[in-house]
Amino acid sequence: MSTAELTAFSYVVLALVGEGGAAPNDLIASLRRGRPYWTDSPRHLYAEPKRLAGLGYLTSHKEPGVTRERTVYTLTSEGREALRRWIAEPSRFPRIQNEALARLVAGYLVDDGVLSESFRALRTDLDRAREGLAEAERFAATLPERERYLNLVHNLGRRIIDTLDEWLDEVDREFTPKRRKRGRA
Repeated sequence: MSTAELTAFSYVVLALVGEGGAAPNDLIASLRRGRPYWTDSPRHLYAEPKRLAGLGYLTSHKEPGVTRERTVYTLTSEGREALRRWIAEPSRFPRIQNEALARLVAGYLVDDGVLSESFRALRTDLDRAREGLAEAERFAATLPERERYLNLVHNLGRRIIDTLDEWLDEVDREFTPKRRKRGRA
């Protein structure tokens, strides 16, 4: 089986499924907690495990759920081996898709106040990301085999959030109208 059909997102799904297995709702919760690192549509988290199972990287079985049966995926030996090979590959600079940066690039088209206002929601998102990270840190303690690795991931998440927060302070300072000194026009 060729790993050419595997994307970066495929490996994220394989890693999240891990040895313990996971249902799509578990994957969605994991990505929600890990928001500073990876975002994707929840619908992809239903489709990708099915696709990976069809390729032989995951198997699935049904388990009772809260309101109905749920499909739980587990790694196959092929999935485990593909994940091991991928982990051994050199890590590269992370892909960054940041809408705020694109807005800044085009910021000359609007008044600074409009641009500054558009960044306000990012502060709320950072607060939500901090909350999700706190939840992720609590959850990591329930996974002793992964806790050490997850703690390193969450340390980076805190740094990313803090850096974005500091950067927003800088943006605010840049776009806050300079106050005139008293006595000068």
